[in-house]
Amino acid sequence: MAAGAATPGERVRDAERTRAEIIDVATHEFADQGYAGARVDEIAAKTRTTKRMIYYYFGGKEGLYLAVLEQAYQHIRALEQKLDVAHLEPVEALRKLAELTFDHHEEHQDFVRLVAIENIHYAQHLLKSEVREGLAAPALDVLTRIMQRGVAGGLFRDDVDALDVHMIISAFCIFRGANRYTFRAIFDRDLLDPALRAHQRQMIGDLVVAHVTAAPPR
Repeated sequence: MAAGAATPGERVRDAERTRAEIIDVATHEFADQGYAGARVDEIAAKTRTTKRMIYYYFGGKEGLYLAVLEQAYQHIRALEQKLDVAHLEPVEALRKLAELTFDHHEEHQDFVRLVAIENIHYAQHLLKSEVREGLAAPALDVLTRIMQRGVAGGLFRDDVDALDVHMIISAFCIFRGANRYTFRAIFDRDLLDPALRAHQRQMIGDLVVAHVTAAPPR
């Protein structure tokens, strides 16, 4: 091998770093400009690569956007999977999961914007994802185990499933970011004001626990 030539392993690592850098830059670009407004040329200019290489790695703008969406969802799913709640009582475990989602969505406003953008497009890109099924299972697996323990222990009502609870948590946490500016314009309250954070974080836990522990309708 010629002096200074990269080994196969080094080339793979370089490719992985380049791909990760492209996705990182593209995440911000798509979140800021939307799918239609984002430009591959601009993304290439902000990375150490070229438009040609972006097309090589992702096949085009749509492929890159889909990779961005998949990674955004995979990140929160990975955090949920790592959450150690098996030793906690169901009520506390549920609060921990709600708080994790609250923290993640607050810290990753690009994720919130990407979700809103993809809904504008009727999820037409996400529906093409080959890993779409895997983007749901981790969240529901953790929640299902918590709910089953709560129901078995007589703590939770049995007419609420994991997807119901996921919807409640997600709706609250997404709303804070997705509607921050319109809410502030109308009500003069910034939903991401640090002074309100502890109150709102407590609120989502209280809401979820109150719902799953309420007596079911007769």
